[in-house]
Amino acid sequence: MTDEAFLGRVADRLAALPAVQAVALGGSRARGVERPDSDWDLAVYYRGGFDPADLRAVGWPGEVSEIGAWGGGVFNGGAWLTIEGRRVDVHYRELDVVEHELAEAEQGRFRIEPLMFHLAGIPTYLLVAELAVNRVLRGQLPRPAGYPTALRRTAAERWYGQATATLAYAAAGHAPYGAVAQVAGAVALAATQTAHAVLAARGEWVTNEKHLVANAGLSEVDAVVGELTPDPKALARAVAEAGRVFERAVGAGAAPSRRG
Repeated sequence: MTDEAFLGRVADRLAALPAVQAVALGGSRARGVERPDSDWDLAVYYRGGFDPADLRAVGWPGEVSEIGAWGGGVFNGGAWLTIEGRRVDVHYRELDVVEHELAEAEQGRFRIEPLMFHLAGIPTYLLVAELAVNRVLRGQLPRPAGYPTALRRTAAERWYGQATATLAYAAAGHAPYGAVAQVAGAVALAATQTAHAVLAARGEWVTNEKHLVANAGLSEVDAVVGELTPDPKALARAVAEAGRVFERAVGAGAAPSRRG
């Protein structure tokens, strides 16, 4: 079966679930940069009482979570499935929440929520990013009219403010004690926060942290982390150098990357 035929069959089955209003394809396959072994990332947009038991009843092998099982935030659960030999992730998206976050993003407002596998957490406008870049397969979904001007400013300021605070604490609270692991973690976190700031200022949507640091032009920080030693003075210099890398990227806006 061809990929498109497979995708159509799965989308039809998901769209038929009670309360589901739309189905969209995300991830690398939506952007056309997938590898042959890439997962299929699908989202079901529902309104009202979506019941994961209905998805479980389809009979596809895998794990189907309850609503809220992924932390209870805007990314409120999903499933990891194997369908006809292909790995498929299904994400739950509540339309009332999606529409609210779209309206908030247009006004430059957002929250940052913790989520497993996301080093810096996720901004709630990731739901809006999905609307902008994902491919709608069934039903209809709202789409943002570009990257909101207000969000460019507020997101860039907030993310970079967090990055500078993260580095300041590393310099004062970890480097003087030779705490290599904590300094490495703080630099990595601050790099991710700065990358969000750079891409927000540039008006580029982000849907996950894969390649985020490189796409923001911050790859120099890899060398900083790779050369960390327990010497407190060396750690202080490393934190300062990371800060300079981040400041240059924010100041320059970092040229757009073509990497997917």
